[in-house]
Amino acid sequence: MEYRKLGRTDIDVSLVCLGTMTWGEQNTQSEGHEQMDYAVSQGVNFFDVAEMYPISPRKETYAETERIIGNWFEGRKKRDDVILASKVLGAGDFFNYVRDGAKRLTEKDIFAAVEGSLQRLKTDYIDLYQIHWPSRPANYFGALDYPDGADFEQSVPIEETLGAMAKLVEQGKIRHVGVSNETPWGVMEYLRLSEKNGWPRIASIQNPYNVMTRQYEVGLSEVTARENVGLLAYSPLGGGTLSGKYLQGQMPEGARMTLWPERFSRFTKPRAKDAVEAYAEIAKKHGLDMSQMVLSYLKTKTFVTSSIIGATTMDTLKSNIAAYDMNLSQDVLADIETVHQNNPNPAP
Repeated sequence: MEYRKLGRTDIDVSLVCLGTMTWGEQNTQSEGHEQMDYAVSQGVNFFDVAEMYPISPRKETYAETERIIGNWFEGRKKRDDVILASKVLGAGDFFNYVRDGAKRLTEKDIFAAVEGSLQRLKTDYIDLYQIHWPSRPANYFGALDYPDGADFEQSVPIEETLGAMAKLVEQGKIRHVGVSNETPWGVMEYLRLSEKNGWPRIASIQNPYNVMTRQYEVGLSEVTARENVGLLAYSPLGGGTLSGKYLQGQMPEGARMTLWPERFSRFTKPRAKDAVEAYAEIAKKHGLDMSQMVLSYLKTKTFVTSSIIGATTMDTLKSNIAAYDMNLSQDVLADIETVHQNNPNPAP
């Protein structure tokens, strides 16, 4: 297993980060525990969760994933073996069942969120605590265009949000701060405020990245290179589309796109389907497993600190982790780049 530094911290995280958002919905607790057991045995030392998990989120299962992880920590006594990342909800009307409808990144809201997570996770600290998405209007969750004329009146200032996180670091409840679904401006503003106030520096940004979702390279990759705020790449398989299991209109029973087609529609648009077919042809041409080819591609990018994989079966998990031992040939990389140039970012 390869390890990379988490930003400017002294923490080494595995290139594979174990995603957990299916536990409590598509996976049972025992299945989640089996996945954690196997991942750790393979050198994975990085888990990512969020208070809103599992996906698809609903009141009845809110925060169940954190409870499943907490029960594993309690039973296995392996808390110190894991770099644990979690996230606090951003703004949105669809979580009115959380904290009496509070869904903004105020100090009060963040303090309440972290206390709930610590209790469920059965731990005294979270290694990396992340802002799941911004309070302000911005182009994330599949939007490329910036919302012209956006109203910022209801947005919580980043300074208040980061100030709350700084207090949590001082209290020892979190070790480091990260952001997610952020823009270049947002990352730089967090860094500016850290320097201005002497607050903890954000260590990472968790945004989507895969062979057909490469908008991170447009502006954020330079931020990573210059400021050492590394990418934690989520959806490295494009919601499972880049495994090839949805090719030719297949809709496997129990699969994410089958269960919640609207939630993951960013990966099933016409141009995205064309791209998936093209990448499938590359894998076939070179005799590679498609999922493993796509995952192995991420290790070629220096701005990727870790990539977050998720699986509903043990066979898939084992195959996905094994992908990071592969090294793609220059011919494969050239073919991937050709497809990208001909059909750039079809699934932002």
